[in-house]
Amino acid sequence: MTTAANSLSFLEALAARRRFGMKPGLDAISSVCSELSNPQFRIGGVIHIAGTNGKGATSAILDACLREAGHRVARYTSPHLVRLNERFFLDGAPLSDEALERSSLKVERAVERLSHSDSAIADLTFFEALTAVAFDAFAEAKVGWTILETGLGGRLDATNICRPALSVITRIGLDHCDWLGDTVEKIASEKAGIIKAGAPVVLGENIQSVRSVVESRAKELGSPLYYAPDLVSAADLPRSFSLGGSFNRENAMTALAAMKVLGAGDAAGFGKVVWPGRFQRVGEYLVDGAHNPPAATALVRALRDEWRVGMDGGAERMALVCGFCGDKDVEETLRILAPCCAKGYAVRTNNPRSLAPDALAEKMRASGLEATPCDSLGDALSAASAGASAKGSVPPRVLVCGSLFLAGEALVELGAYPWPSSRFDPSERLR
Repeated sequence: MTTAANSLSFLEALAARRRFGMKPGLDAISSVCSELSNPQFRIGGVIHIAGTNGKGATSAILDACLREAGHRVARYTSPHLVRLNERFFLDGAPLSDEALERSSLKVERAVERLSHSDSAIADLTFFEALTAVAFDAFAEAKVGWTILETGLGGRLDATNICRPALSVITRIGLDHCDWLGDTVEKIASEKAGIIKAGAPVVLGENIQSVRSVVESRAKELGSPLYYAPDLVSAADLPRSFSLGGSFNRENAMTALAAMKVLGAGDAAGFGKVVWPGRFQRVGEYLVDGAHNPPAATALVRALRDEWRVGMDGGAERMALVCGFCGDKDVEETLRILAPCCAKGYAVRTNNPRSLAPDALAEKMRASGLEATPCDSLGDALSAASAGASAKGSVPPRVLVCGSLFLAGEALVELGAYPWPSSRFDPSERLR
């Protein structure tokens, strides 16, 4: 076997699976995990999380709380900002290259064996392969708890072959409508597909129509349902909470409700949560992964709650550096952001689905922003800083958002990426 210290060929093998796109369904992942002796049933107590926005932050909060309570915890999340390892957390840190390589090779060998009798297994997708890797690596580590974040949807997501001790559903909005449905109710139905018979469910704050869908599914399966705002309030959150933004306080309430239902810990870990690229302050820059209308709405609300950005008597509008993938609702997201922003700088993200800077600048102008396309993120950050308002020293002057991939690039550019690495792994292709 090669060692990760000398070779990263296992990353290339995983990356090659992007060519198979996205294929919702559980047959392939079930077959591969069966060949691996079903590691998904040997990863401790499972907390399975679905939702449109807030999944990652809720996962990170639960991870910190469970570890603070003395448990050994694994966490699987997506996408990564910089390195693939970020998707697999063990004891609060990204999985090592060596552990990632071991499990990756086991998955590739299982796929090879199965492909002799089922050619469809050979086309295991990138996300399916990563999910199998997570199950195997976490089973090998003998963890007490595993937090699994769905990749897309829930019902047909590769993570949905687990047996959860608790299912958690965060806020649901319109995103990935071509895959999940064109109404929040249809999307809620897909997300509620993670609910398992008899296993308790915690639902984060949502509109009534979403609540009705989730309540109906939980009742059908005999699963106790807990609505987070009925269990906890913002006053229950410790002042030590380390994540900024009012939307993260909502995620914290969902996580605290989950901890109450589990009875496995409390809020003692709230001051140690690390979740980079989400309302993260880096000097005069604010880096956030908001990339769809619900996330943009939450971001604008947080900017106004924290600094009254663009409001009478508050901070002046910020300079905006943004990059978007072309399959997002870019026009609506920009329309929501525009009242908090003045000048805009358009860049390409590290993703093949990225909009070109010129095309994005046109959309920014249509939303009412003065926009400039930039050749590089570094150029955009410098230009935005130079052109931003100098009024006041408390609020950040430049907002970076539009893509989690862009957030990762920005943190590296600004020297704020928390797990130093010279490697920048390609981003995931959904199709």
